[in-house]
Amino acid sequence: MVKPIKTEKQYKNALERIYNLIQKNLKPGSTESDELEVLSILVENYENKNYSIAPPHPIDAVMFRLEQLNIKTSELSKYLGYKSRVSEILSGKRKFSLRMLKNLHQKLGVPASSLLSD
Repeated sequence: MVKPIKTEKQYKNALERIYNLIQKNLKPGSTESDELEVLSILVENYENKNYSIAPPHPIDAVMFRLEQLNIKTSELSKYLGYKSRVSEILSGKRKFSLRMLKNLHQKLGVPASSLLSD
């Protein structure tokens, strides 16, 4: 019987059960397949409550996305404006404007949640 996960021990037991279920060749819609799905949801919920990870600083998020896209920092001026403005933002002397945030999200795909975190 599947129950809510409230303790670390229950969490570890659920992970072990999930591992065992994944090892089987489950048929969609089977009892064990449904159990796997429910356990996965419960584990995710427990992890979100107990192991939440804060979003990165907006500048870190932008730099990571540039690295992923193999874009040089100097090319940020296309999205933020003048090169001097880019330098000011990366050094922390200037904040992003709403227009800059929209550009970074829409054109580079930086998650809005990362851009709006502090």
